[in-house]
Amino acid sequence: MNRAWKRWVPAGVITALVASAAIAVPFVASAAVDLPAKTPQQVLALVAQSKVGAFSGTVEQTSNLGLPQLPTTGTGADSAASSVLSLLSSSYTARIYRDGPTRVRAQVLDKLAERDVIRNGRDVWLYSSRDNTAIHSTLPATTDKRPAESSSEAKTPGELATRLLAAVDSTTTVTVGKDTRVAGRTAYDLVLTPRASDTLIGSVSIAVDSETGLPLSVELAARGQKSPAFSVAFSALTLAAPPADLFAFTPPAGATVKQEAVPQGQTKPVKPGNGTAPKHSVTGSGWDAVLSVPAGAETTKLTSSPLFGKLTTTVAGGHLLHTALVNVLVTNDGRVFAGSVPVERLQAVAAAP
Repeated sequence: MNRAWKRWVPAGVITALVASAAIAVPFVASAAVDLPAKTPQQVLALVAQSKVGAFSGTVEQTSNLGLPQLPTTGTGADSAASSVLSLLSSSYTARIYRDGPTRVRAQVLDKLAERDVIRNGRDVWLYSSRDNTAIHSTLPATTDKRPAESSSEAKTPGELATRLLAAVDSTTTVTVGKDTRVAGRTAYDLVLTPRASDTLIGSVSIAVDSETGLPLSVELAARGQKSPAFSVAFSALTLAAPPADLFAFTPPAGATVKQEAVPQGQTKPVKPGNGTAPKHSVTGSGWDAVLSVPAGAETTKLTSSPLFGKLTTTVAGGHLLHTALVNVLVTNDGRVFAGSVPVERLQAVAAAP
């Protein structure tokens, strides 16, 4: 079970990389759709009023960020960096089952293997069939009523849409595009367009189920590009409670099982010995915000990987990892600056007192 899978919320630069790219694209059928007209405000209200609490679905993620397909084998820092960057450069299929706020199962289908995250109340299991390894944790009682989605790396369009819509402000133009169809369901196309010119993001498209208000897909296009750069969408969806036995997990025979404690105040288990994530700060707001992470053990592990030199280019003040949607600048003194902005803005933030 690789390091990126075992840690639900990777620290430091890993957070910057994954969080910046975790926005997604729809699986759209060609059949014409003609829904009653709605204003952007009405579609936003439809999403806000959505109360879908149970479903079974298949989620497809695709990526076209300009990163190469990376191996997940190897050891040490090279393996860790490869695993994290593979999350950005790969496509995957996941089956998601949800029944209420604290019962979820996500099955990420790899080649000849499967990774599972199961939350059933306070019990959480992470399992990898590749090496027949399982990790079990018991969440604190304070998390009993918190959303189950926080338990899984395989995000649904609804989770991503919620984060995006929560950040909508005067820097965003909101419109309604052409009606569409996703996973066999009709949907409104809610389009978010940044007003800021200093951002790599061209637009975000959210397909909103016309009946329930559930986001069915999220599409992110880079500025100046027509094809989506990163996407997540339902390809199949059933709005009914999954069978209860899907959330009852027993490790297979011969599995290596580890118990991990969750510190009070934490809602997600972390690998023992990793400590807490380094403090970060954000410069600016909206589409051109920049996340800053101080130098520390996490950045040292990243820069010590042989992949670091292969995937970055030397720029004034450090090294740059460039993708269609996000730039990450690692300065010569080990600090990290990430955002959906040109490298010049990262350099300016890094140089500020």
